[in-house]
Amino acid sequence: MRQKEMARLIVLWVAGVMAFGLCTAAWADAPPSNAPAQNTLKPSAPTSAPAEATANAGFVPINGLTRVKDIANLQGVRGNQLIGYGLVVGLEGTGDGQTTQFTQASLVNMLRRFGIDVPASTVMVKNVAAVMVTADLPPFVKPGSRIDVVVSSMGDAKSLQGGTLLQTPLRAANGQIYAVAQGPISIGGFNYEAGGSKVQKNDVNVGRIPGGAYVEQAVPMSLSQDGTTLEFTLQSPDFTTASRMANAIRQQLNVSTLAEDGATVEVVVPNQWRQNLVGFISKVEEVTLTPDVVARIVVDERTGTVVIGGNVRLGTGAVAHGDINVEVSNTPVVVPPPPFSVNPPPATVVPLKSTQATEHGGQLAVIPQTTTVDQLVHALNALGVTPRDLIAILQGMRAAGMIQAEIDIQ
Repeated sequence: MRQKEMARLIVLWVAGVMAFGLCTAAWADAPPSNAPAQNTLKPSAPTSAPAEATANAGFVPINGLTRVKDIANLQGVRGNQLIGYGLVVGLEGTGDGQTTQFTQASLVNMLRRFGIDVPASTVMVKNVAAVMVTADLPPFVKPGSRIDVVVSSMGDAKSLQGGTLLQTPLRAANGQIYAVAQGPISIGGFNYEAGGSKVQKNDVNVGRIPGGAYVEQAVPMSLSQDGTTLEFTLQSPDFTTASRMANAIRQQLNVSTLAEDGATVEVVVPNQWRQNLVGFISKVEEVTLTPDVVARIVVDERTGTVVIGGNVRLGTGAVAHGDINVEVSNTPVVVPPPPFSVNPPPATVVPLKSTQATEHGGQLAVIPQTTTVDQLVHALNALGVTPRDLIAILQGMRAAGMIQAEIDIQ
């Protein structure tokens, strides 16, 4: 019995030694206690981590929020408008007429550049049209890139269908040439006329040339004036939105920000990002926030469209609206000639007009104080009015102080 107990003790001792060795190996491979634990989930709330680590972590946009890049632009980054005057040739008799003198003069000047001198009085063509060429030069575009251009007729040309734009320099407001356009025009329609009948689809006097202009020089732009700060400008200036934007950038990226006014937010670039401004700007643009919207009602009287913003609220009041219909009818009455008359004149048709005005009774409806757009729509629909009547009601409610919102009439 004593030998069995000794053997059991030896087995237990060997097992304990092996277990101790395994635990020691596991502790050696484990990270130190002060090392951060790895987590595959991205943080949804601001943390106290360093700015670079927080920025590298990235942020997932939350439903209902808006990115900075969708409501603000970086100052110094903008496009430029280009314009030029040119000639379109190859038209099938649909060019400018003889009364358009500037087209003839332009054609004569162009021919002189090629060593052909002809009197302007002898130039009588119908296959040429004078056009204005416009384009938008995007920011950071480089020489050799291609941009789209829009070609618009200036004279009395009937159509630009099948025409080709000759080489046209495009200038900016400073007079310098930034692009050169040339190529066949796509009008997206047609215009055919024969035998006094005419068939036309879309506007045939305006066309586009996709990638029709080569950029000759770039516009110098600077991301930051001093390399340490960035300024973002809101597309719709608002003090509340500017303040929210500054707070959101500060909390999500752990950087210093300042809302200078209702349109400008200044962001201080951290030291570790000053050699990579593009990367830092991309992080700022991905910051999400909830912009504030002014309570506004947009009214289009031409189409009877009424658009009510989500922040519009109603105060308690009563509204009555009644329609007045005026109906004018015209009933012709035939008056015969007198009886037993010699050589009776022809019968006379006398119009008999009648006017009738009908006023529909309008009920006085109580409008309760509402807190949501859904309640506002239900309250206004209870009156049973048309959109055009709703325009007059909204204007009256605004004058009475029941609606605390701006009414934009288009």
